[in-house]
Amino acid sequence: MVKDGPGRRFATLGRFAVALFMVSSLSVSPPLLASAHAQTGKLVDGVVWQPDNAHADPHGSWQRLGATELLVQWTAVDGVAFVSGAGGALHAAPRQPDWPRIAAEPWARDVIVGLAGRFSETAARSDTRALLAESRELVAARPPVHITGWYFPVEIDPTWKDASALRPILDALPRPLWISVYDRANVGGTALAGWLARWLPRDVGVFLQDGVGTYAREPRVARQYADQLTAALGKTRVRVIAEAFRPMPGGGFRAATVDELSAQLALYRGYRVYLFDGPHYVSDALVNGLLERRAAQTGIQPY
Repeated sequence: MVKDGPGRRFATLGRFAVALFMVSSLSVSPPLLASAHAQTGKLVDGVVWQPDNAHADPHGSWQRLGATELLVQWTAVDGVAFVSGAGGALHAAPRQPDWPRIAAEPWARDVIVGLAGRFSETAARSDTRALLAESRELVAARPPVHITGWYFPVEIDPTWKDASALRPILDALPRPLWISVYDRANVGGTALAGWLARWLPRDVGVFLQDGVGTYAREPRVARQYADQLTAALGKTRVRVIAEAFRPMPGGGFRAATVDELSAQLALYRGYRVYLFDGPHYVSDALVNGLLERRAAQTGIQPY
């Protein structure tokens, strides 16, 4: 999720960048969530995967951190589809993901399917009607996974002055539905929440991009944003994207260290947390390091 990094914020890292669960699956209270995390040592709930030709075959051991849900950033980008059978203006990617294999992974028991996006944020925001048409094709061609919701990958922040014009597009998409938000203008969590509450459909959930990966804010401030969004939108509508990368001197991004990511995740307890993104930044070595750190702090041994 790096807006002005190697591409779009949540959409493109390396060229970089929500499903509202059914009410029954989203009604877990914050104390219960926090308690469950404390008792099991669960560190995250899911991972994000951004398909591209170089990352069409995701592998990882993210279930060891607790991940059971996969958020797919998109299933088509710039007119190239990563699912077969999508019609309209979409063309099949030269490398198609092995969706049956992905569906069998323990970290993808449930899948939030991203719809049509663009690598360029400016292009995405100016072409939402075309993205709606492409997204409808993708819904019809849906990948063979256990779908728990849909994600519309046109990212929202308060600098998008006419973002409210997105509402009829969102109204036309299937439910459960999520979008993602960030705060490039640093208006603060309360202002961001109030702005969203004025126009965002009430049955659309929000993934908060924490901004930690670009040093836009510290994890403790990102937690405040999450709390302020929750106060305005409700707990079941807010989840957190933990950016598992950091800038490198001279440009580009690296994976977060164990120290960095451990401190980040500790502050988000009580929220459903998703790592951006697994295939690019969360290696087995990083998973092992996080589990060893957890064991040292809690006595809960890696599994």
